[in-house]
Amino acid sequence: MSHHHPIDEKGAISHVHGNGNGHLGTAQFTNANGSRASLDSHRYVANTEDSKMPDTMPNHSHEAAEAIARLTPEEYAAMEKRLLRKLDFKLIPWMTLLYLLSFIDRVNVGAAKLVGLTTELHLSSLQYSNASMIFFVSYVAFEVPSNLVLKKLRPSRWIPFTMICWAIFQTCMGLVTTYGQLLALRFCLGLFESGLFPGLNFYLTGWYKRDEINRRCAFFFGGAVLAGAFGGIFGYALSKMNGVGGKQGWAWIFIIEGLITLVAGVLSFWMIHDWPDTAKFLTPLEREMVLVRLKQEQGLASEGKFTWRVIKKALVDWKTYCFMLMYIGAAEPLYSLFTPTIIAYLGKFSIEQSLLLSTPPYVLMFITTMGTAFLSDKFHRRGFFLMGWSLVGAIGYLMLLTIPIRYPGALYFAVFVASAAVGPLIATTIAWTGNTFGNHYKKAVAMGLVFSAGNSGGIVSSQAYRDKDKPRFLPGHGTALAFCLLNCTMATIMYFGVRRENKRRDEMYGPPPRPDEVQEFEDPEYQRKWGLQGMTRAEIVELGDDHPAFRYIL
Repeated sequence: MSHHHPIDEKGAISHVHGNGNGHLGTAQFTNANGSRASLDSHRYVANTEDSKMPDTMPNHSHEAAEAIARLTPEEYAAMEKRLLRKLDFKLIPWMTLLYLLSFIDRVNVGAAKLVGLTTELHLSSLQYSNASMIFFVSYVAFEVPSNLVLKKLRPSRWIPFTMICWAIFQTCMGLVTTYGQLLALRFCLGLFESGLFPGLNFYLTGWYKRDEINRRCAFFFGGAVLAGAFGGIFGYALSKMNGVGGKQGWAWIFIIEGLITLVAGVLSFWMIHDWPDTAKFLTPLEREMVLVRLKQEQGLASEGKFTWRVIKKALVDWKTYCFMLMYIGAAEPLYSLFTPTIIAYLGKFSIEQSLLLSTPPYVLMFITTMGTAFLSDKFHRRGFFLMGWSLVGAIGYLMLLTIPIRYPGALYFAVFVASAAVGPLIATTIAWTGNTFGNHYKKAVAMGLVFSAGNSGGIVSSQAYRDKDKPRFLPGHGTALAFCLLNCTMATIMYFGVRRENKRRDEMYGPPPRPDEVQEFEDPEYQRKWGLQGMTRAEIVELGDDHPAFRYIL
C-alpha cells in the first residue's frame, strides 16, 4: 500500500507561513480542484512504496521539499535544532536503557561467579570459560541475519520480540542445576541478544546524518557501559537475597535482572518507533525534514531495495573486512577488561572492594568516549582518533604486562589507561562503519559482519584470561595489546584507502554536490556529469557508496 503525497502533481505550493522567530507554520497549497489545503495535515508526507518503512528513502515530491526550501536559513536552522532535540529525547534514552539491560544480562555471569555459581554447579575453570564463551558463538552467528530481518520487518516489533525471548532465557538461568543447562541457556541468550546492538546502531543511521551519528552511538554505548559498571554492584546487592525462596544468591541475580528486561521488552512495543516517515511523534512536515536532511547528505546512498547483488557487494568490498578487523581490534580489549577479576588479584581486596574499585575506570571510559565522539563529529574525522586511542590502549596493556605485582597502585593506574582508550575505539569504529557504506542493505550486511567479527573478541578474551594465569594474567594482557595494535593498523589502512578514493573522484568528476543541490537522477545532464549515461534509476540507486558523487568520511 502506498502513502501518496498529499500534494499530487497537479497541486502547487503557493507559499509557506513562517513566523519571525524561526517557527515553521504550515505550507499552504492549492489542490487540483482549486480548494486550499494544508501540508501540515494528518496524511503522510513521505511517498513510500512500503507502508512499514521508507524503502528506503522516499522520492520526495518537489512541492514538499520546496516548502522547506522556502524557509530562511535562520528558520531552517531553528527548526533543525528543535527537530534534533526531539529525536534525541524520543530515541536515545530508551536505546541506552535497552543496551544497558543487554550489557548487564551478558556480563552478570561474572558477578554470579563471585558469589557461588561455580561452587554450586561444581564448574571447573574450563567449564566456566566455556559457559562465558558459548554466548558469543550464537551472538556472532546471528548478527547479520538479524540486521536483515530488522531491515525487512518493523523495528518496533522485532527488537521487543528478541528482548522478551532473551529475558525468558535469562530468568531461566536462575533455575539451572547442571553445567549443560547453563551452557544451553547462555547459547540461547546470545542468539536473541545478537540483534540488539548492531540493530540499534543500524537503526540510528536511518534517522541521523553521518556527522551526527558518532555522538548518539557513543552516548548509548557509553551510558550503558557506565551503568554496567554499577551492574556488578547491583548484582552483588541482589546476591544478598541468598536463601529467599530456597534459592541461592547467584540465582536471584539472573531471575531479577531477567524479569526487569522482560518488563522493558514489553514496554518497547510502544517505546520504539519504526522509521522517520511513519513516526507518530513527528508532525508531517518534521517527517519530511528528517528525510530531506538524510537525502541532502546521503543522496542516493539511503535508497535501495533488497537484492542479492547488493549483499554480494558488501561481501566483496575490501572495506568490510578492514572494518571487521578494526572492530575486533577494539572489542577484544573491551571484553578483556574483566576489571573486578583483575583488581581482585592486585591486592587483598574483598569482593565488595573489587566491585567498587572497578567502577572509576568505567566512569573515565564514559568521559573519554563522549569527548572523542563530540570532537570526531565536529571535525568530521574518524581515523586519527582511532590511531591515537589504540596506541594509548596498547600502552595501558604494556604497563599491565611489565609492572611488577608488588606495585598494585601502578597496575590499577594501568587499568585506567586501558579503559580510557577502549571506549572511544568501539564507538568511533561503529560510527565510521555506518558512515562508509551507502546502500541501506549493503550497510545492514556490512555492519552485521563487523559486529560478528568484533564479538568474536569475546570468544578470544574468555579463553585468553585463564584462572591458571592469575594473578598477572600475562597471556590475556598480551593478547589485548596485540588487538589494540591491530585496530591501529586497520584504521591507518582505511584512512589512506578512502582518502585516495575521494581524491580520485574529485579529480575525475569534480567536487561532490553541495548539500542543498537538488539531484535529478533521470536528468541527462546529471547522468552525463557523473558518467551514469544509460543507467536506470534503480541501477543508480544500487551504486550506493560506489556512486561518483559519494565521498567517504576520513
